[in-house]
Amino acid sequence: MNNKKVGIIGVGNVGSTLAFTLATKNICSEIVLKDIRENIVSAMTLDVSQAANAAKSKTKVTGTLEASEFSDCDVVVITAGVPRKPGMSRDDLLLINAKIMTSVVSETVQYNPNAIIIIVSNPLDAMVYAALKTTNYPRTKIVGMTGILDSSRMSHFIHEKLGYGAGEIDAQVMGGHGDDMVPLPNFSTVAGKKLADVLSEDDINDIVDKTKNGGAQIVGLLGNGSAYYAPAYSTSLMVEAILNDTKETFPCAVNLEGEYGYNNIVSGVPVVLGSNGVEKVVELPLDETQKEQFKKSIASVQELVDTLESKFFNI
Repeated sequence: MNNKKVGIIGVGNVGSTLAFTLATKNICSEIVLKDIRENIVSAMTLDVSQAANAAKSKTKVTGTLEASEFSDCDVVVITAGVPRKPGMSRDDLLLINAKIMTSVVSETVQYNPNAIIIIVSNPLDAMVYAALKTTNYPRTKIVGMTGILDSSRMSHFIHEKLGYGAGEIDAQVMGGHGDDMVPLPNFSTVAGKKLADVLSEDDINDIVDKTKNGGAQIVGLLGNGSAYYAPAYSTSLMVEAILNDTKETFPCAVNLEGEYGYNNIVSGVPVVLGSNGVEKVVELPLDETQKEQFKKSIASVQELVDTLESKFFNI
């Protein structure tokens, strides 16, 4: 275990599950939880700390309501925001969550100037943009959890379709975290075999459709709430890569600076994560169809950014 500190802001289902995952994996020395709800912070601090002790983990778990006590973190994960409800698009969340995000991130950087910040709040790509604009940080220090989750959903649907391959599926998804995400079947494999070698075109198209609607499916089934186990575990992988400086490549939401032909727009692309945050953006050789799909995805995020610029930042 390294001597690193992780802060989590927002300890609802995703934040508390992330805390549980990190604490029981024993990958950092301290986790501090922060939320505006005192009883929730106290309850989750106790519950997660007890889980860590059951796991014989050395990770210390604390909680606070005060910004000044939420300090000196190496990584800060922000999950705070209004959750998506049935029938609510990610666009509906935009302005209210932007207000929450700008407030939270401004306070965070004041007491955690060296932290790498991971955004989990929705609409994800727009929230990363809002955090970058608010802090004026370089893109290396603020990154969104997106493609790992979407890729895990694609892997699930591939396994469901095949009936085999658990643990050997490597799915790839790019683009915004929403209906216009871009699953990449030609970069996805099962036990090293290309997807097209083990599944028909119709099956692959069905998997792509299910992947795009993976989050909405869970929202609809729950009736009140959204997914949290897969988002939390996906975020834990990012935290671990940063804390341990593994230089692993994950699809994450990052501000593009010329990559794939785009500038000053956030989208999910493969990035190398290490102790400095986003250390490299990986450019995949997309085919013409994928370039068009990615263009459409970029346009969807641009609409959100334009709304933020006109109705939020320019007020």
